[in-house]
Amino acid sequence: MKNALILHGTDATSHDNWFPWLKNELEKIGCNVWVPDLPKADWPNMKRYNKHIFDNKNWKFNVDTVIVGHSSGAVALLGLLQKLPLKNKVDTCILVGVFRSTLDWENLKDLFNIKLDFKKIKKMARRFVFVHSNDDPFCPLDDARYLSEKLGGELVILKGQKHFSMGPNLGGSKYKKFPLILEILEEK
Repeated sequence: MKNALILHGTDATSHDNWFPWLKNELEKIGCNVWVPDLPKADWPNMKRYNKHIFDNKNWKFNVDTVIVGHSSGAVALLGLLQKLPLKNKVDTCILVGVFRSTLDWENLKDLFNIKLDFKKIKKMARRFVFVHSNDDPFCPLDDARYLSEKLGGELVILKGQKHFSMGPNLGGSKYKKFPLILEILEEK
């Protein structure tokens, strides 16, 4: 692992939740880490997010790249993989609190403005790991199960962790850090 891209969720920034902690921990082990502030994150848009990421000419995707996405950032990760050229396959993708529909939220409709091609996405990473809580108040566990099956991924279900966020009733202050992500990345 030489490169790590971390994608935050809706209404978040690169400075929220466990993202700064994970960035710091990965940099300590020599990883080049990018945690972009996704544009207009209150209304996620797959095409806008892809443009923002691909416009960074200093960022390269390769077999040493890992991508971690939280919530709508995990959905964005799927759209990003779909747009990568086949020569730019990545190593590991970790999808935390992922979902597969608008969840009846108007502001999520543009997140699905690209039809996902699971056959292609599956080819773009060596490994997929889905981390989900059994009591996520927003994202159904069945969505994580579905996506994990479609992509041949591993599903890690944690009990009582809500949405893995620091907000009230979303997981709590313990999600200033997220050591499980590092543990997953250390596995081969």
